[in-house]
Amino acid sequence: MTLTRDEGWRHLCAWTPGDALRKHARAVELVMRAVAPVYGGPEADVGRWGLAGMLHDADYERWPEDHPRRIVAWLRERGEEAIAHAVSAHYTRWGVPYDSALDRGLLACDELTGFVMASSLVRPDGIETLTVASVKKKLKDKRFAAGVDRAEVQAGVALLGVDIGDHIQRVIDALRPHAAELGIAGRR
Repeated sequence: MTLTRDEGWRHLCAWTPGDALRKHARAVELVMRAVAPVYGGPEADVGRWGLAGMLHDADYERWPEDHPRRIVAWLRERGEEAIAHAVSAHYTRWGVPYDSALDRGLLACDELTGFVMASSLVRPDGIETLTVASVKKKLKDKRFAAGVDRAEVQAGVALLGVDIGDHIQRVIDALRPHAAELGIAGRR
């Protein structure tokens, strides 16, 4: 059985009542869809990459102590092994190997997407005028968005073997057209 985007979203909403985590899920979905052909090659399944981004934290809000075991089990029950493995590997300290481009992509996009959104929220123009240089500068400030694990950002970029500036730009470019939906359009 192939999981559809609508089924995934309904499940996410059932398990994730909070708007903030739903927005994060949607943002990571958008970024993963955008980077799939870049990091996964032309054969990458954009829909599967998007589902991995959308569902990676689906169990976190209700069952943080079980994260990500519940969503991984749910995905496996539906035959979505590649997505389940990527979700089980989206934090380096869990010690799960990075077997595929999907695994590496989710690690590289998760924390950085949240960080780019946080960077957008403190700007009058939101993401519209956000630059790579601004994001890099904020990454150095450990007090800004302190919950974002900078080591995870670095590990993801290293696993992909890409320049961090190029990766940041891809994240910005993926989110910018959806600024209003994500609440990062600015205050003007």
